Amino acid sequence: MARLRSLLFVPGDRPERMEKALSLGADALILDLEDAVTPAAKPTARAAIAAFLAAPRRMTLFVRVNPLDSGLIDDDLAAILRHGPDGIMLPKAEGADSLRALDARLSGDIVILPIASETAAAIFTMGSYGGVTPRLAGLTWGAEDLPAAIGAATSREADGSYTAPYQLARSLALFGAHAAGVPAIETVYPDFRDLDGLAAYAARGRRDGFTGMMAIHPAQIAVINAAFTPSDAEIAHARAIVALFAANPGAGALSLDGKMVDAPHLKSAQRLLASLA
Repeated sequence: MARLRSLLFVPGDRPERMEKALSLGADALILDLEDAVTPAAKPTARAAIAAFLAAPRRMTLFVRVNPLDSGLIDDDLAAILRHGPDGIMLPKAEGADSLRALDARLSGDIVILPIASETAAAIFTMGSYGGVTPRLAGLTWGAEDLPAAIGAATSREADGSYTAPYQLARSLALFGAHAAGVPAIETVYPDFRDLDGLAAYAARGRRDGFTGMMAIHPAQIAVINAAFTPSDAEIAHARAIVALFAANPGAGALSLDGKMVDAPHLKSAQRLLASLA
């Protein structure tokens, strides 16, 4: 699967938006059957997504189905699987058991991207996603459903930063993804008009080890793509580190541009260059 810097949500009952979204520059679309679609509109949304999936594939398409315990996911999968979505986004996932349950319903090359932080129980399962199925394509999290699930007033401080419980959820999702050996995808930035705030938020995500981010509005895509794309200077520096160690096999630490570099720097450089492939 292609790299996932930006994943744009599109409501499943808005087929005109799906078609338009193909040309907006996102790495993937998330066609939504869950929160963006009212219960009455779900049958219409399933039909619209099925028709969209049946068209010649032009980019990576995920479908966010309803949760495993919703009573709706069977109808979701019956409508879409025959048309071969690239991936299924699983909301309210609760670790390995949820991953196994969905994996058992899939065939072919369809991958799974769980949202791993939306229930209280989910917080205690973040480290269990690895080694369950090769379908696991990444791990992401959300800061909206969890406060509702536990009766919290909000997940954010007055300045927009996360309160301590949701900083924890974010960190566990990040480490859970890396423990499972898959990309960590940052959650959405709700204020789609605040592009400067988005840029800062996405930059922090990349700094902390996320490799991509979900978007809720087309205006966010370019900002997110820029944040999660290495600069020319970063690429050149990574290549210099790799070349330096290649020229000095067996060395534990070396000097580059007046600074010491060692095995962790080499690993980071190799990971950055691999992300360009």
